[in-house]
Amino acid sequence: MRSKKEIFDLILSIAKKDARVRAVVLNGSRANPNISPDIFQDFDIAFLVDNLKSIVEDKNWHKQFGEILIMQTPETMNDPPPDNNGKFTYLLLFT
Repeated sequence: MRSKKEIFDLILSIAKKDARVRAVVLNGSRANPNISPDIFQDFDIAFLVDNLKSIVEDKNWHKQFGEILIMQTPETMNDPPPDNNGKFTYLLLFT
């Protein structure tokens, strides 16, 4: 299992090398100082990008985070997909 530092380093490395990424935001329990850390905390990360379409259409972009066990993209589960005001969600679980 990767350490917290390894995961944060990977997230920042990916953000720094991709010019489309304008900012990275940590959400959820890891960003809340009132929550005690535990082994079940996940990483809720938002990438703010200037060309969302190019990232969504790149079927390999999310693979650079590691081997994927489960992936959901809620916006693609509806027909037609919602507009979502320029937002797209990847729910990923890595091995």
